Amino acid sequence: MPNQDVRIAPAEGKLGVLIPGMGAVTTTFIAGLEAIKRGLGKPIGSLTQLGTVRLGKRTEGRSPAIRDFVPLANVEDLEIATWDIFEDNAYEAAVKAGVLEMPLLQSLKEPLEAIEPMQAVFDQKFVKRLNGPNVKAGGSKMDYAEGVMEDIRQFQKRTKVSRTTMIWCGSTEVYHEAAEVHSSLERFERGLRENDPEISPSQIYAYAALKSGVPYANGAPHMTTDMPALLELARDRSLPLAGKDYKSGQTFMKTLIAPGLKSRLLGVNGWFSTNILGNRDGEVLDDPGSFRSKEVSKSSALEYILQKQLYPDLYGNVYHKVRIEYYPPRGDAKEGWDNIDIFGWLGYPMQIKVNFLCRDSILAAPLVLDIVLFMDLAQRAGMRGIQEWLSFYFKAPMHAPEVYPEHDVFIQLMKLKNTLRWMRGEDLITHLGLEYYD
Repeated sequence: MPNQDVRIAPAEGKLGVLIPGMGAVTTTFIAGLEAIKRGLGKPIGSLTQLGTVRLGKRTEGRSPAIRDFVPLANVEDLEIATWDIFEDNAYEAAVKAGVLEMPLLQSLKEPLEAIEPMQAVFDQKFVKRLNGPNVKAGGSKMDYAEGVMEDIRQFQKRTKVSRTTMIWCGSTEVYHEAAEVHSSLERFERGLRENDPEISPSQIYAYAALKSGVPYANGAPHMTTDMPALLELARDRSLPLAGKDYKSGQTFMKTLIAPGLKSRLLGVNGWFSTNILGNRDGEVLDDPGSFRSKEVSKSSALEYILQKQLYPDLYGNVYHKVRIEYYPPRGDAKEGWDNIDIFGWLGYPMQIKVNFLCRDSILAAPLVLDIVLFMDLAQRAGMRGIQEWLSFYFKAPMHAPEVYPEHDVFIQLMKLKNTLRWMRGEDLITHLGLEYYD
């Protein structure tokens, strides 16, 4: 029986998905949805579409599909709208992104051409390597926020969606920490009216979403909702938040390997990570300010997983270096190299080398789908504020200030599935297993 304390509204009607940014990730996501609907591909990498959840004892043999266990929106019920600084429709943008092959894109041309981006909120001080013509002009930052709210209302009216969620797939903004303007909702709204330079475009989108009753997820490493003002607004409106920075490539590998090393109490002297990447994301990250946002996001996982304060002999002096190099010929086919200097019994040194030739947007697209569907589920279940159970999807997961973020991907997955079990009134899985041997 479902948990009587968690009432989940049914996923009736269409779900609107609003996306700031229509580059490689967004167009790969949209094209993927259309391909899946037409039987031209499978949702590989999506937990909501292909994953299962074990219920009860191992001897019971109950492992339903997640999409059958909790009431998720169907892929066929998603309605997409985007904002972007470039005027290209989704087909044109997908061709320029160069992720998907032309025969597939040509077969999806009609639905992709129908998605044209709305005028974006943009400030080049926050993304220095890009500029485009399709932007909202004039007025204060509050005027921009109200413009986005009007875009949301018009989208909802046009598509007749019953629910809406927003997920950031735009470029990485320059590194900014929370300022005084972010310390309360009152100060933040005054800052919008007064054009406070510390308020970024992503924060304008998040504010507009939350004011419109729309959950917000941050797929980039910059700080958007990690501050009192927008957390206050999410709580007041009973809306879920999640983020930040999709855990898709090199950091995903890092959160697989580091927990394994720690589980066997093998020491680490150094971890050198570098990437080459040629898409628009790589171009943006070639700016030191935007790279700093990514560097902080990519570096934090190792520190929290290894817990040097608990294991000073093993991880007390790890030298951790992260690099991203913009290399246009590689396009979206990112290559990540890791050199890990470890040591074992009696301090004897060893090395691990990882060369991950991945496709950045191919890895990110299923994460976007899962986050959108789970954020909608959270809203229908009345779960407000930070959704830590979605840490599985993020490099730098949001968390309560009194606890450290959980980065171990296996613990994150356990937390996610236990949350689903809790929602449906099933026993949580402890993996103790003693009952089989009594």
